Amino acid sequence: MAASGPVVLLGCGRLGSAILEGWLLTETVRPSDLIILTPSEKPAAEAARAQGARINPPLETLRDARCVVVAVKPAVWREALAPLLPHLGEQAVILSVMAGVTAPSLAEGVGPWPIVRVMPTTGVARGRGVATVYAADDQARALGRALFEPMAVTVDLPDEAAMDAATAVAGSGAAYFYAMTEALARGGEAAGLPADTARTLARATFVAAAESAGDEPLDQLIGRIASPGGSTRAGLDVMAEGGRIDRLMAEVVAAAVRRNRKMGRN
Repeated sequence: MAASGPVVLLGCGRLGSAILEGWLLTETVRPSDLIILTPSEKPAAEAARAQGARINPPLETLRDARCVVVAVKPAVWREALAPLLPHLGEQAVILSVMAGVTAPSLAEGVGPWPIVRVMPTTGVARGRGVATVYAADDQARALGRALFEPMAVTVDLPDEAAMDAATAVAGSGAAYFYAMTEALARGGEAAGLPADTARTLARATFVAAAESAGDEPLDQLIGRIASPGGSTRAGLDVMAEGGRIDRLMAEVVAAAVRRNRKMGRN
């Protein structure tokens, strides 16, 4: 990404650290272009410092920043961001990775700077994440994509109202798959497998399925494994009985959407 001023990372918790690690891994942002603002020492920040990033420099150094990535907890974003605003130049973009905090809420607290919302998964740390992007401003959207495309499958959202649902699917989805993998292992154990064997088989199957998914339609992937009348189809029929798996996942996503919206009301 062409340099035109530093990128400021405000907050270096779990998600902020993942973003930082992904930038360095993919060389999306040069270490010398990074300013990290964090109240406590973080391993990812210290690793970036060793490569040339600046940690908690005087706020006057933010004048030329091209972007401030807000990666703090939604409940504290106003108090965390407010001290920075008087030091930002007019070229800065505010990029939020906070769940639930809408662009109008950000605009009310930020003022005239363009805003882009990006919801990445922590897989960006390995350069293999997912990110959804929304911005009313085309240049802000382009900057958001430029900062995340090298380390994530990036999807534009035409309507901010879809952001909470996208967060529930992509941001939370990996945990749901892990939970299903854990449940599959317990099912194998209940059927007679040793616990360690069941966990190893379930985890390896999950990894292999993810790696082979590609872009093929999901129903075709299922059809490659589930032969009519076979044991896989018998298991799928149980999952589909009465619409139970669709109903369960709809309830799971809806619960995450409600929580996202509740977290953003501050």
